[in-house]
Amino acid sequence: MTTAAPETIPLYPRRRLIGTASGGSASVRRGGRSDVASSRPYRPGDHFRTIDWKASARLSSAQNQDEFIVRERYADEMPAVVIVVDRRPGMALYPAELPWLHKPEAVRAVVDILVASAVNQRSLVGYLDHTTWQPPRAQASVWAQGVEERIDEHLTEGFDAPDDALDRALEDLALRRPSLPIGSFVFVVSDFLQPVPHERWSQAVTRGWDVIPVIVQDPVWEQSFPAIDGVLVTVTDAIGGHQSRVRLGPREVAERRASHEQRLTSIQDDFVRLGLDPILIGSTDQVHERLLEWAHARIDIARGPR
Repeated sequence: MTTAAPETIPLYPRRRLIGTASGGSASVRRGGRSDVASSRPYRPGDHFRTIDWKASARLSSAQNQDEFIVRERYADEMPAVVIVVDRRPGMALYPAELPWLHKPEAVRAVVDILVASAVNQRSLVGYLDHTTWQPPRAQASVWAQGVEERIDEHLTEGFDAPDDALDRALEDLALRRPSLPIGSFVFVVSDFLQPVPHERWSQAVTRGWDVIPVIVQDPVWEQSFPAIDGVLVTVTDAIGGHQSRVRLGPREVAERRASHEQRLTSIQDDFVRLGLDPILIGSTDQVHERLLEWAHARIDIARGPR
């Protein structure tokens, strides 16, 4: 993965966590509150409640400019963060040289941020696809590097999973219940163009996991459809690579655009009805922005009306 330190987001759980207590670290939990682990400069994505205002004021006065110091604390509980990746051929449909969303790059950006965010909050990190289960483990810098390397290896192996890969992965996840306590984050990264049975999602929700679908779709060809009526275009099959030439009329283009837009709306509405809050990704450059919007929305809901 990239050598530059990825940006992070605050991982705010929906409910009280039942995870692994951080008492095994140097700090000892007292009275339901956390002890300070260290201080560092503010980074985008840090929650404002972590800012040490007195230390920030002293540093700002000394530097004659605004500077913010963040207190890092040992969490009362360490939530598990599992990243489930869909590796169907459709997830690598558009090569990087084309001017559309290169999904493998977007997936890597999502994984980078989620792993860095989990490490930032001393969480456990795991990975799952249709063939690989990397269980969440106690967080440390060596493990953080190791999980990133393993994920990168799996993504580099290619996107050659069967159509029901995501269904299989979620079914497998249900068997890993002892490894995932109530309140665990489960980020599912896919374009969701291959439907997953409704009961599979319900099963994950009823286990008390915090399931977050990350929808990765190209805004031109998948979230909508371009005005290519009368243009001869080459169509490539995602699985076999077979190519064919087609020319669509205005009516066909309009029908496909309406169909794609309705499909995306249905995908999002289905998740909302399950009580989930999906994240829509349409550009690699906007991955951090979209994840951060999701995180801030959760914090705003938790605060309640002002």
